Amino acid sequence: MKHGALFRAGSNDCLVPEASLTANTWERLRGLLGRPVLRRGEGLVIDPCPSVHTFGMGYAIDLAFLDSHWRVLKLVRELPPLRWAGCTAARATLELPPGALDAAGITAGDVLEWREA
Repeated sequence: MKHGALFRAGSNDCLVPEASLTANTWERLRGLLGRPVLRRGEGLVIDPCPSVHTFGMGYAIDLAFLDSHWRVLKLVRELPPLRWAGCTAARATLELPPGALDAAGITAGDVLEWREA
């Protein structure tokens, strides 16, 4: 797992200060399963990943589906447990704690930038 932060592209506007990025197939398959609830300021980028599910999870998550340039294509707020969401045009998915999309001001069309820790 790689660790860093997500910024609004071309700025110093840090949107997710404690971000993780999957680095292999196992990490992508596992995602947040069996992990503690994400805290405020934390997020997980799963790449490649055009869809996610919350089966086996006991909490809701916010999602941002990203294209290959890390442009936000679609947002899903507070996806509850036992649900599925996806975006056929997405390359990656950013998973966040509930309410984090609004708190960070992430909107469709934003371009995100990964910065390694």
